[in-house]
Amino acid sequence: MQIFGEHDEATLRQLRDVASRADRVALMADGHVGYVMPIGGVAAYRNKVSVVGVGFDIACGNAAILTDAYLDDLGATAAERHAALATLADDIASTVSFGLGRRNRADDAPTDDALFEDAAWEAVPRGQRQALRDKARSQLGTVGSGNHYVDVFADEADRLWVGVHFGSRGFGHTIASAFLALSQGARWGARVPEREVLLDVDRSIGADYWALMTLAGRYAYAGREWVARKVVGLLGAREQDLVHNHHNFAWRERHWGDDLIVVRKGATPAYPGQRGFVGGSMGDDAVIVEGVDTARHVAPEVHDLQRRALFSTVHGAGRVMSRTQAAGKVDRRTGRVRLPGAISPQMMREWVERKGVVLRGGGTDESPHVYRRLPDVLAHQRGTVRVLHTLRPLIVVMAGAHEVDPYKD
Repeated sequence: MQIFGEHDEATLRQLRDVASRADRVALMADGHVGYVMPIGGVAAYRNKVSVVGVGFDIACGNAAILTDAYLDDLGATAAERHAALATLADDIASTVSFGLGRRNRADDAPTDDALFEDAAWEAVPRGQRQALRDKARSQLGTVGSGNHYVDVFADEADRLWVGVHFGSRGFGHTIASAFLALSQGARWGARVPEREVLLDVDRSIGADYWALMTLAGRYAYAGREWVARKVVGLLGAREQDLVHNHHNFAWRERHWGDDLIVVRKGATPAYPGQRGFVGGSMGDDAVIVEGVDTARHVAPEVHDLQRRALFSTVHGAGRVMSRTQAAGKVDRRTGRVRLPGAISPQMMREWVERKGVVLRGGGTDESPHVYRRLPDVLAHQRGTVRVLHTLRPLIVVMAGAHEVDPYKD
């Protein structure tokens, strides 16, 4: 068991519970309590995959595109640049669907992608298949709510990047829910308790889940790349580079001479030379990281840590406050505050304005106050990854504070 950083007892208790069933486990420095498996957790199994480990938002992940545009291209003065960023933020918010916009506003999403005719659809019951395919098509490239976002960044050379964070939307949620039900003897679509389910991938139910999980991964990749490229187009720029990764997924990998299935729940793959895009918060820098190359004079203990981490790293800064603690509770019928939140809109606004971010949407449950600081989290990874680029946020677009998304994990 490899643990990076410091964590509360509830998070560690979840990790120990996962370890009782897995061959190996690790916890990244951004870890916190999740559903059954902690966020930031990594677990390796022999021929089994954890449905709740992969989660409801199958293949949630990050994509970042480096463009050929520079910050100065937006205007000669700070005022001109700010005005251009504000216009671009409005364009993003009106073009890309967030929150309750469960259907794509744009008519050019890649709904004819080959993934919609993949053989994996045969794993969906015939009576459910077309409805699920229609849902997936309509939601391809929608972002949702919670901590999902579309951002524009500037790096250390003032080059502009577009970054996005979201997953497989209702498609992945339906798959996860269905296999939780099937594994408990219920029918596809039935509601059942959210508890640990380990599926043997050599049996039909496990093979079907694996096929549909993999398909949801392709779906999430297609959606993220379409949204990111849409924003590059709004910027009037061209793509120079792409960094793209899942952080809620399962992979077949080889560790210590064994063929294992590695489930990463809020953790980024970080093999030597492998790049990843890791966000901070709406008011903090993001980074492009790379798993350190142990052939390049890296101390043996660092390579050992990489192996013990199952070649994984953080996927973000990590929450230190729950959504309810941050935003409080309001009775939706009466509007009465049932529980005051620790973070006020003014606190959030002041932080974001100090950082110079143009913000559209976002609630206090996503304020920078509710997250760790990303440099501290990366330091706790103890040299297993290195930062290639530091990205400061210029634009952050998220769902509004009161927009509901049933498909976030």
